[in-house]
Amino acid sequence: MEFIDSDGNIIIPKAVRPVVGLQETALGSKKGAARQYRHGNLHIRDYDSHYTVHMDRIDPRKNPLGHLLVDAPEYVIGAAAAALVGRHVGRAVYKKCRDDGKSPKDAAVDAIVAGWVAGSSAGKLAYTAVSAAKGKSE
Repeated sequence: MEFIDSDGNIIIPKAVRPVVGLQETALGSKKGAARQYRHGNLHIRDYDSHYTVHMDRIDPRKNPLGHLLVDAPEYVIGAAAAALVGRHVGRAVYKKCRDDGKSPKDAAVDAIVAGWVAGSSAGKLAYTAVSAAKGKSE
C-alpha cells in the first residue's frame, strides 16, 4: 500500500488508528470521504478503510479568508473568474439584445443565461488550471 496519495496527503490505515475521536467539520473539500475532521492545522478525511491527513498553513476556523488565499487559492480564482467573465458576457449579451430590439425582460433573461454559462465555464477552467498548477508546484 502506498502511504502518500496523489494530492500529497499521508494515508493512514484504520488498522493503525481505527477511531479518530475528533469533532466532525464541514470546512474543506471532502473529496469522497465519509467524514472529515480538523485538529489545529491538520485536515483529516475519513474513508472506509483509511484516513488521509495533510497540514494546512492556515486554520480555516481562525482565518477563513487567509486559508482560502494560501491553502485553497483555486476556489478564490475560480469564483473571481466566474464573476468577471459572467458579468462581462452578460453585459455584452444584454447590450446586443437591446440593440437588436428585444424587450428589457427578454434581453435580461438572455444575458443572465449567457453570463451564467460563460461564467461557470470560466470558473471551472480557472479552478482546474490552478488546481493542476498547485499540484505540480508542491
